[in-house]
Order: sequence, then structure tokens, then C-alpha cells
Amino acid sequence: MDSNFLKIQPRHLLLGFISLCLIQSLVFAYTPLDRIVAIVNEDVIMESELNNQLRISISQLRQEGRQEPTSSVFKRQVLNNLILTRIQLQLAARMGIKVTEDNLNRTISNIAAESRVSMEQFKEILKNDGYNYMQFRENIRNEIILTQLRKRQIENRINITEKEIDNFLSNQNSEDLFESEIRLSHILISLPNSATDEEISQTKKMALKVRDELLAGGDFSKIAATVSDGGNAKSGGDLGWRKEKDIPTIFTEYIPNMKLGDISELIQSPSGFHIIKIAELKDMEKNIVEQTRARHILVKTNQYTTDDYAREKLRQLKIRIINGDDFGLLAKGNSDDSMSAINGGELGWRTKGELVIEFQNTLDNLTINEISEPFKTQFGWHIAQVLERRDHDNSENLKRAKVRNVIGDRKLNEALQNWNTQLLDEAYVEYRLDDV
Repeated sequence: MDSNFLKIQPRHLLLGFISLCLIQSLVFAYTPLDRIVAIVNEDVIMESELNNQLRISISQLRQEGRQEPTSSVFKRQVLNNLILTRIQLQLAARMGIKVTEDNLNRTISNIAAESRVSMEQFKEILKNDGYNYMQFRENIRNEIILTQLRKRQIENRINITEKEIDNFLSNQNSEDLFESEIRLSHILISLPNSATDEEISQTKKMALKVRDELLAGGDFSKIAATVSDGGNAKSGGDLGWRKEKDIPTIFTEYIPNMKLGDISELIQSPSGFHIIKIAELKDMEKNIVEQTRARHILVKTNQYTTDDYAREKLRQLKIRIINGDDFGLLAKGNSDDSMSAINGGELGWRTKGELVIEFQNTLDNLTINEISEPFKTQFGWHIAQVLERRDHDNSENLKRAKVRNVIGDRKLNEALQNWNTQLLDEAYVEYRLDDV
């Protein structure tokens, strides 16, 4: 099958974008008191930019309940991150890496959709959090550019062999990789620093009101995106998949008494009142997935083949199949998916979610042997037929995929460190702050 029909997996951009764009915030609030803190090749970093990033980073640490590093050390780390980001953006510009407005708009729309809010609501959330929307757009643009740069310079050169996966699996120390995991959603109603008893009481009332709304059936992701002060608020409060040992300690005593979908009681910490929900559970011992075996015929559109022509051609092919013509033979003679056409349009067994969403939704609504109406995806127009469905134990494939990711992450981190060191060595950097 043509790999184009596999779902294009979003790179951890959507859930990671908000925190990443904060880390490389490029807000130049120049004032008469502003000064240069670093020269980076032909560019400069201003003190206002450094101070802005320091405030953001400290706020994130507090929300995550982590201890703040020594002031001078932390300031140096933040400045070094800004310098490295600037060097990478300069390299991307020299390489001609750009982001189209359509791509940028689509990415921001996806971020809002992940938070389950409309674009207008998303803009309002940004405004309430003190972020200018146009600055946010530029941060996202820069993050897309950096992602493309790293992919071109690093990720595309990383290779993982089946032998490496086999060796990893044969290592007894790999067993903890396959422990059961839990996915938590989180809301934080934060307390001000040195909160008074009255402020604690009022904040608790607010948190109880939020919890009551959740218990009444409110959408956790939407509520988190609207009211949570946590660093993951804009991703709907999603804390991601975690093993038991990686769960924040303030939550560990509550989780054993919770079931899938449960909303916790209020959990108080120095940073505020927390509410958690068990969003998903993953048992690594057995992973049963729904699979569908299907076939299709594709007609691609271009300057000569219009949507109307493609749709009508497929409608006529469907009529011929219903009247007795062989689907496989018609696929071989008419489908523009050359990889599947030679197999009569067969796509093989596909796990739910593996195909692009329009294709998957169409298959989900078909009964066995039913032929769809013509439908459109990003690849063109299709008709599809479901041949079989089954529940499949995908544990082994899941294990190998997880190991592949672990090995890939290790290689990527090592390659990134070497690359960053090389970039810094080749750049002209001059520090202008005495205390860093």
C-alpha cells in the first residue's frame, strides 16, 4: 500500500507547542532602560527579552511544583537557551526554511482544536493569560521552523535497525519499559504567593465550583483550557502517559482509589488546589486493537481531473461493481494508488486510527462487504469496501514500536547535543551581562 494513505502522525507539536513557544518567547519590549545582554552573530538579545523569559520560566517551575534553581545559574541557562534558539533560527533563514501562512493558520487551529475551544475562545484565553496573539503566532512560526530545521539536520539521519530492537528486548532491564501506564488530566487553581487564610478560602471555593462542574458532566479539556493555571492548561490539562513511578507525588495517594474516568477530590499543595482525572489506562501485557481489512479505488484530482469528474467516475465504478463486475479488477485498471492497485485495491489489515481521518470514518460506517459512496481525502476521491474486521493482539508490535521510540529518542538527544555544541562553536557569541 502507498504509505501516503497512512495517517500523517502529528509530531509532538500540538501538545508541546504551547510550552515550547513560551520557552523561546521572542518578545522585544524595548524601553529606554533596555540594554543588550548578548550579541549572537549579527543579532542581539535584549535584557527585556531575557527578563520576560525568566518570568515565564519561573512561573512554569512554580506551577509544576519544582524548586527554583539559583538565580544566577538559572539566568545563565535561560540566556543560553535564547542564544541557541537565535543561532538555529539564523541557520534556518540561511537555508531558506519558511512557513506559509496556510500552514501556520492550520497549526494554530489544531492547537485550539486540541484544547477543544474555538479560535475566538483560544484568542481570549491567550489574552487573559497576558499573551499577545500576534506574538503567539510568531512564536509558533519559529517553532515550526525549528522543527523543520532539526528534522532536516538531525532526525532524517537517524536510523534504527531491527537488530538494535532485538538486542534491547533481550536485555532484562527493558522490562520496566512495559509497565502499565496511566494518562492523567489536571486542573490547577493556583494560590497567590504567601496567601492569606481568606485567599486560601476563596480559592478553595473556586476549585470546588470547578469540581462540581466536572462532576455534572462538564468537558474536562475545555474547562482546563479555560480556568486552569497549570502549565498544561492549553492542551486541555493533559499530563500525558506516565508510569506509576513518574506520577507527581502529591497525586499518588489518591490514584489507587480512582477508576477510569473518575474525578479526584481537591488536592491541596503550596501552589494551589489540584483536580485530576484518570483519562486513560494502558496495560502493556496485552494490547487488543480493532483492525479492518479493506480495499479501495482512488482517483486523484489535478488540473485535468476535476472533483466532479472524479466523483462521477467512482460513482459509475460502484454501479458496475454492484451489477457484478469484480472490484479487484476495476481497482487494477482504474485506481491511482499504484501500490494497492496491483493487489486489487487491498490495503491489508489496518489498525483503527492508522488511516487518515476521512478514510477511517468512512470505514467505520460501513458494514462487511458494503461499498461506500465516493468520498474525498487529501489524496483524492475514493470508494472503499470493508472485507473483514477483527480484534487483534497488538502487544508485540506495540512493544517493538515503543523500543524503537526509546532508541530513537536516545540517538536524537545525543545527536542534538553534538549539533548544538557545533552550532555554538561556530557562532560568534558575546555576553554583555556581568552577572551571567
